[in-house]
Amino acid sequence: MIDNGFRGGVYHRFIQLLTAACLIVAWMSTAQAPCAEENGGWVNLLEGNDLSKHWTTEGNWSINEDGVVTLEPRPGEKGWSRFNAYLWLKTEYKDFEFEFDYMVQPRGNSGFYFHVGDKNSPVANGIEVQIYDSHGKGAAKKLTDHDSGGIIPGIPPSKNAAKPAGQWNHFHIICSGKNLTVKLNAQVVNKMSLDNPKVKNRPDSGFIGFQDHALPLALRNIRIRKL
Repeated sequence: MIDNGFRGGVYHRFIQLLTAACLIVAWMSTAQAPCAEENGGWVNLLEGNDLSKHWTTEGNWSINEDGVVTLEPRPGEKGWSRFNAYLWLKTEYKDFEFEFDYMVQPRGNSGFYFHVGDKNSPVANGIEVQIYDSHGKGAAKKLTDHDSGGIIPGIPPSKNAAKPAGQWNHFHIICSGKNLTVKLNAQVVNKMSLDNPKVKNRPDSGFIGFQDHALPLALRNIRIRKL
């Protein structure tokens, strides 16, 4: 016959081991998925290589196991006015810092939209940072708002900092109050006030999204933090 003291000791040891196991699992979960506060407020918008967590779209966007988002237009898709095909962030923002890498093919064209008040009319109800294959543009040619780093409507980049088609480029965009700064490949290419007459009538907060221009596009390392 086993006495009560022995059984009590076994039970106590079992509880100790169970508690230790729970603490280890909790620690591993925290280590593998740090919160935004532990990352300086940055939120990984491609967490778990899952587009559905932060994004919504009816376009042909996908993400692979390496965290690269690709847009491959479907047969018959043309132009940029299929707004439900854009890749839209679910959360709206006013002041933010945003970073991402992009890669276009020759003559590639897309755009980063922010402060979009109406996703069905982002061109008229938002602001766009142009994404374009601008590298090969001759030095003598004047830059326009449709070159990479330009602000649409109407504000060209100060320099052509785009890399050749087929190479990764990095955008760093800061919108704080009325101040907008756009860096392309670590160079400031646009710095302006949102009181500029060309954009002052646009919303001062809203949705963020990437344009589907019916042209191939690749994105990676997309993250945001609220300011």
